[in-house]
Amino acid sequence: MEQLEHLLAGLGATDLLEQLAVLCALLYIILISLKSQWAWLFATISSAIYFFLFYFGKLYMDAGLQVFYVAMAIYGWYEWSDPDEEADDGIARWSGVRHLYVIGSTFVMVFIAGFIFDEYTDQVNPYPDAFITVFSLVATYMVTKKVLENWLYWIVIDLVASLLYINRGLELTAILYLLYSVIAIFGYFNWKKTLSHL
Repeated sequence: MEQLEHLLAGLGATDLLEQLAVLCALLYIILISLKSQWAWLFATISSAIYFFLFYFGKLYMDAGLQVFYVAMAIYGWYEWSDPDEEADDGIARWSGVRHLYVIGSTFVMVFIAGFIFDEYTDQVNPYPDAFITVFSLVATYMVTKKVLENWLYWIVIDLVASLLYINRGLELTAILYLLYSVIAIFGYFNWKKTLSHL
């Protein structure tokens, strides 16, 4: 109950910049789930705003992640503008073995990044932030390549991120990431349905 009261109080104090970032981020994830190229424009705007919010909130890995997101948004726009991709939706699947390799190697990088930021910076929550950051790099790449399972990665990433952002006083962003998880479920089944019709 106390957590809910804290969350509601934080929502009332949310500034306009965070509200704009949340709106653009929501438009991004909805448009991505619908396979629209315009999603990448809103990704760029949202990520640029979040860079400043996270940097000043001492979530340095998350701030750095936003720079990567901007670069990937540009790359995603280019990838999704290929007319051959539009012809068959370009949705792909990775094998279970490939996912095991990706998850295992990504966890190694999470622990390395978490350790470095824990030892050498004033980073808050270094290991959860490292988890979010490193797995987001992988999942974002998967989105640009239209890999179906990207949505399963995002469900887990977004739930962890939501808990971290509540802890850092970014309540509206925490709710955004809960919504991301719900939209990711929709995105997964929408893409899977498209794939089954090809």
